[in-house]
Amino acid sequence: MSPAAASRFARPSTRIALVTAMAALTAATATACSTSSSHTSDTATTGGGGGSGKAIQVVAAENFWGSIASQLGGSHVKVTSIITNPDTDPHDYEPTAADARTVAGARYAIVNGIGYDAWADKLLASNPGSGRIELKVGDLVGIKPGGNPHRWYSPDNVHQVIEKITADYKKTDPADASYFDQQKTTFETKTLAGCNKLIADIKAKYAGTPIGASESIVTPLAEGLGLKMLTPETFLDAMSEGSDPTAKDKATIDQQIKNKQIKIYVYNSQNSTPDVQAQVKAAKAQGIPVATVTETLAPAGATFQQWQTTELRGIEQALAKATGK
Repeated sequence: MSPAAASRFARPSTRIALVTAMAALTAATATACSTSSSHTSDTATTGGGGGSGKAIQVVAAENFWGSIASQLGGSHVKVTSIITNPDTDPHDYEPTAADARTVAGARYAIVNGIGYDAWADKLLASNPGSGRIELKVGDLVGIKPGGNPHRWYSPDNVHQVIEKITADYKKTDPADASYFDQQKTTFETKTLAGCNKLIADIKAKYAGTPIGASESIVTPLAEGLGLKMLTPETFLDAMSEGSDPTAKDKATIDQQIKNKQIKIYVYNSQNSTPDVQAQVKAAKAQGIPVATVTETLAPAGATFQQWQTTELRGIEQALAKATGK
């Protein structure tokens, strides 16, 4: 197995521990409400605006989409995210029997798609739910398998998901449509205000700035921020897919760092292979600021906006240091 593949896929002990923890947690949440959990975002089941008074059971394959779904649903939903452990690779996750029960009982399911969480598609297919609505983010934003799956790093795609989740909640619980509209407005105009301001500020000040990155997870974010990605796309894809990058691509990146063609280097700390570690070390040695992103919420209990804001601030600080702006 390649070093990249080994880094991305060799986590049997993590999966075993996660299976045990998730099975126990699901058993507990089946009979009791939890006010705070990185696995389940549970809310009161009281309805408002003449609604049914029964929370919509929602399952999200990944916690970044689960965090958004929970905040949009407020007291009218109970969201369970399957992938919550920062050490778990969503590409390679092995669902448990507890996950299957959660999916079977959900009225609404959110999966990323685009080949990122193929296990989730199989889980939905093998556990059909009566009247369950399913959102596949890739289908919503028009990205087919083989395309870049990291859509939660695209500001435009996140907005599309927010609109769709709200519409689906209203379809599932039409009596509370006005509540869901209010939740969406609050989330977009207030909750995400700080994050959106950072995106706008970075784009206004640093648009066109050349950057390097460790994998394709950074590409949608770079596009949203107006930054120019110089790292070869073939290298970015290879690292994301756990395959060996070519010697040519590595040589190109080495030259970009040596000649300071890139202003900052952004890497996914949850997939730090020897090649990536070498690039980070080389960038720092050349005085090129390094910023970090992660694949899933970090820390696990953070909200989507807390996570994104922290990362955006890191990128903004790196750009400021690199450019003097």
